[in-house]
Amino acid sequence: MKSRYLMPVLTAASLASALLWAPQASAVGGGGTNDTGGDADNKGNVSAYASATHSQIKVRQVKGPTSGKRGNVAPANTNWKPPACWYEPVFTPAGLKEFVDKTDGNGDVGIHESWFGKDLWTKHYDEGKPETNFDDENSTAEGYKNYNIGKGGYFWRSVAPDDSDPESWDCGRIMFWEPDRQVPKIPHAPTPETLAGYAYNQVKVPETEIELKPEGKSTVNLPTWIWLDKGTFQDVTVRAELPNTNLWAETTAKPVALHLEPGTEDAETFPASGECKINDDGSIGTPFKKGDADRTPPCGIEYLRATSGAPYQLKASITWQISWEGTGGAKGDLPDGTFETTQDMNVQEIQSINR
Repeated sequence: MKSRYLMPVLTAASLASALLWAPQASAVGGGGTNDTGGDADNKGNVSAYASATHSQIKVRQVKGPTSGKRGNVAPANTNWKPPACWYEPVFTPAGLKEFVDKTDGNGDVGIHESWFGKDLWTKHYDEGKPETNFDDENSTAEGYKNYNIGKGGYFWRSVAPDDSDPESWDCGRIMFWEPDRQVPKIPHAPTPETLAGYAYNQVKVPETEIELKPEGKSTVNLPTWIWLDKGTFQDVTVRAELPNTNLWAETTAKPVALHLEPGTEDAETFPASGECKINDDGSIGTPFKKGDADRTPPCGIEYLRATSGAPYQLKASITWQISWEGTGGAKGDLPDGTFETTQDMNVQEIQSINR
C-alpha cells in the first residue's frame, strides 16, 4: 500500500488528483528493487504500471566469486543507509503518449502520487495545463504540449526503493521532461555516488569459513590455530548503470581483516585485539605444521576453561573495506561492511594435541 495524503493544492487537475491520494491499494504493480533493471521496452520506455519503488538501475557483478555460500555485508556504521530517493528517466515523449492513448491512464506520476484516468495525464502532458508538485512548497509544474514529441529526451520520475521511508518524500516533483542524455540539475538527481550506494546492498561476499587446528575440540591452555589459505578472500566488485543517462558506478568490497570473538571471557586471542590481518594474497594467519603445538599462532585462540555441556560460540567476522568509482572519474568511500559467521567450539581439559 502506498501513502496518499491530501495537501494544499492550486489547480483543478490537482484537486482531482488529490482525491486519489487517500490511502488505498496501489493499482500500479509491485514494488521493490530489481538488480536486473526495470520493465523497459527496447526504446527505453518503462510502463507506468511499474511502481515508483521499482528502480531501473542495472546491477551486475564484474569481479569476485559467484558461487558457493555468499551473503550481504552489514554496514559497520549503523547510522549509514543508501539513498532514500532519486529521479530516473522512464518515458520518451512518444512512449508517454502511447501509454496514455492505449491504456486507462492508471499509473505512478511520482513516489507518493498516482493518477487514475487519462484526463489527468492529457491535461498536463498534452494540453499544457500546469500542475502541482507533491513537495513541501507545493511548487508549480509547468505543462507540456503534445507530450514534447519532436524534442527527444525523456520524462523523469522519482524512485524510492522503500516508499515508507520518510526521506522518500524529499523527491516530490511529478514526472518531468529532460533533454536526451542530460541529468537534471535538481536536488536528488542521480549521481555516480547514488548508484554506488544503491549497489552497496547488492554486494555478495563469501561466508567466513575458517580452518582450525586442532580440529573438532580445542584443549584448555593450548592454542587453537586459525588460518585461511591464499585466494580464499578476493575483492568483489559490482557495477551499477542507469540506462539513458551515461551514469555508472563500480562498488568494490576488499577484505581487510578477520575479527575473532571466542564466545567466552575465559579465553585469549592472538593477536590480543582479535584482529587478524588479511594478506595481499587473500590468506589469513599461518597454517599449522607438525611441531607448532607449543608456539603462539599469528592468528588464533587459547581457551582457559573447558566447556561444560553447551559449546562456546566462536564468532568470526570479515571486515570489508568498500570504495567506489564512477562516471567522469568520480570516486569515494562507503562504510566498511562486515559479514559474520558462528561455529561451535568444544574445549576439553586433556592436555594433549595431535602433532
